[in-house]
Amino acid sequence: MKATNWEFKYRAMVFGLIIGVSFSLYAFDPKMAGPELADWLAPRFAMDAPVLTRVVLALAAAVLAVAAMTRTWASAYLQAGVVYASKVKTEALVADGPYRRVRNPLYLANVLMGLGMGLLMSRSGFLVCVVAMVIFCYRLIFREEAELLATQGESYRQYVAAVPRLWPALTARIPSAGREASWGNGFKAEAWYWGFAVAAAALAITLNGKLFLILIAASVGLFWLTSSQAEKKAAEPPVPPA
Repeated sequence: MKATNWEFKYRAMVFGLIIGVSFSLYAFDPKMAGPELADWLAPRFAMDAPVLTRVVLALAAAVLAVAAMTRTWASAYLQAGVVYASKVKTEALVADGPYRRVRNPLYLANVLMGLGMGLLMSRSGFLVCVVAMVIFCYRLIFREEAELLATQGESYRQYVAAVPRLWPALTARIPSAGREASWGNGFKAEAWYWGFAVAAAALAITLNGKLFLILIAASVGLFWLTSSQAEKKAAEPPVPPA
């Protein structure tokens, strides 16, 4: 069940393929999941279907905003070079911020992103996106956990016993380690993710599919720029002290 070296190294590309393939299913199933859900709910709640459609699309935007905030919070406690690294980083165990409530907040955010984006896909696209996102995230998690257990030993076992793997606890399960959050770096690293939330919000407000696609494309472009810069910086040798 663990992800291979290739899967981990190119996980960003795989996530992109999951989204891209799921969106492409519009070719076979042209009806968007969100409005279809609204049409199904409208008579059951005695609501106007077009109004409920905007509510569902706004819900998708809200889920994407929660996902973006979760990743930003997690990235604020990690360096972008760790978040977007091509290899598992096991030198230190981060146990602060969201990591006190859930061991894998970045992957939790990706599952939420699959749900939010799924509502903007076709009905079959929604199903494929959510299922594929959950399976791939768990494969990556199993890979990282195995390497962290091998390098961190008993300290990681204690952490695993206290903190849930993917579905967060409502309260912190471990004391703060005292690490300070770098919110500026967090928002910088996840700016592209906020673009997804903005795109969904724009669609809910305007129902303009072309604007939505433009904003999504811009967000994806920002992602590739962010991740490539982070990997390049991580590969640079450390500067010796003066």
